Amino acid sequence: MIGSSRLHQPGWLSGAAHAVIIGLAAQAESAEVWPFALLAMSLVSFFAWVANYRRYRQINDLPTSKVASAAQGYVELFGRAEMLPGTPVTSRLSSTNCCWYCFEIEKKHSDNEWKTVDSGKSVAQFALIDDTGQCVISPDGAEVLTNEHKSWSDGDQRYSEWLLLPKSILYAIGEFKTSTAGAVTADDERAGVGSLLAEWKTNHKALLERFDLNKNGMIDVKEWELARLQAQREVRKHNSELQSQSIEGTHLMRKPGDGRLFLLANEAPNKIGERYRFWSSLHLVVFIGALSVGLIML
Repeated sequence: MIGSSRLHQPGWLSGAAHAVIIGLAAQAESAEVWPFALLAMSLVSFFAWVANYRRYRQINDLPTSKVASAAQGYVELFGRAEMLPGTPVTSRLSSTNCCWYCFEIEKKHSDNEWKTVDSGKSVAQFALIDDTGQCVISPDGAEVLTNEHKSWSDGDQRYSEWLLLPKSILYAIGEFKTSTAGAVTADDERAGVGSLLAEWKTNHKALLERFDLNKNGMIDVKEWELARLQAQREVRKHNSELQSQSIEGTHLMRKPGDGRLFLLANEAPNKIGERYRFWSSLHLVVFIGALSVGLIML
């Protein structure tokens, strides 16, 4: 989908894949292709079943932790979303102050097909707060599920925006790490600088206005180094502010390095888990049914 933050669920993706398979089989106008179409659908549903069931088990089996007492490693947290001090995150399309945003701009072409012409998402950190403390969320690489969605059209263009808003409930599952105050590592700083630069690149116009010193419409090597140094200064200032707020250290959640689920959502975990269980069961039925009928028709 858009960048490394995915808005979809495996159920949605597989439904689109099924529609494509059925459409291609119908266009073939031959009964001979249907057994192979059904076998292809069963294969799609098999992988969708595995993906949904894996998410269901990870959410259902992991108990919800409190920020102050969470163990280091893979954890599940539940609280509310809040912006961090400093420059607020503003959504690209509607200029809404938010904790996280993702946008997509599509254009309608002569064949009546909508095609994406621009997209992006924020990677700036924000906070999850419960009644015991605060955890900084680094959303880069997260699968994001949100019901805060806006979509509108203007002429031949269609705009879509997804948000995680301050004060809204926030569920997060990922790798939890606590850094001792004053002990931000070089790796942590490099990751923060990279995330901030990636966020700046999503707004090319603002990037040029800020760092295109010779006004040639491009960011050359020297100008990019200036941008990197500015990002480094802002990250160091941000880390200093976070450390000053907690004598015990800064709690951080990020994408697990072992490929396990990194999910952010503005819903309660039991609702998310039940949804994945439903999709898992549905795709298991489709997998068995399509496979059986496809083999019979061969």
